[in-house]
Amino acid sequence: MSKVVLITGGSKGIGRAIAKSFAESGDTVIINYNKSSDDAEALKIELSSENNVIAIEKADVSDYIQVKKMIDNIIAKYKRIDVLVNNAGITKDGFLMLMSESDWGDVININLTGVFNCSKAVTEHMISQRRGVIINVSSLSGITGLPGQANYSAAKGGVVAFTRAISKELASFGIRVNAVAPGVIQTELINSLNEKTKTNFLSNIPLNRFGMPEEVASVVKFLASQDASYITGETICVTGGLH
Repeated sequence: MSKVVLITGGSKGIGRAIAKSFAESGDTVIINYNKSSDDAEALKIELSSENNVIAIEKADVSDYIQVKKMIDNIIAKYKRIDVLVNNAGITKDGFLMLMSESDWGDVININLTGVFNCSKAVTEHMISQRRGVIINVSSLSGITGLPGQANYSAAKGGVVAFTRAISKELASFGIRVNAVAPGVIQTELINSLNEKTKTNFLSNIPLNRFGMPEEVASVVKFLASQDASYITGETICVTGGLH
């Protein structure tokens, strides 16, 4: 049976690969975006076919009112949400002594509070369905901590702990909650780095290459499937052996 899947921050990078993966299976895919309207529209056109439904929904995940409106719109149109992928995130890197309060707050609000907002808004519907899957995109930075990413590491570490906590709250309602922690993935950010920086990154990765967005998407899709029906509260690292 096809699924109704909501992917936050789904217009670019890892989110785009996740959206494409579900669309290829004929699922109904709702791509959330906030500022990347052109990317979202282009992806909608690219993925639309006779076999599935692709829709886009604008909402700032850090604003609960906007999130609630988005979730209600989706339920009104499609009657259910089977899978929520909390992927929306930003970085504003800087060392602690140079980090502004706004750079701290913005990253926490999108990357952590956004996960809370979307999970809270979708949970009431999943509870009434007595089933559902929530998959949170964390990061290796949230597990190991990285210098210059105190805000990002704190937010993504919070996502891991949040995942464990709500998985225990929601299991009795048939709702599974897991997280994926990508390492260094070949996205626009990596492509913008100079060769020396790329080489330094690669020297620390046991598999000696960057990950691809599609490799993260395949793990997300697995966690959303019945093959993962006995997995909840876990964080799966997709890091090429980097720890």
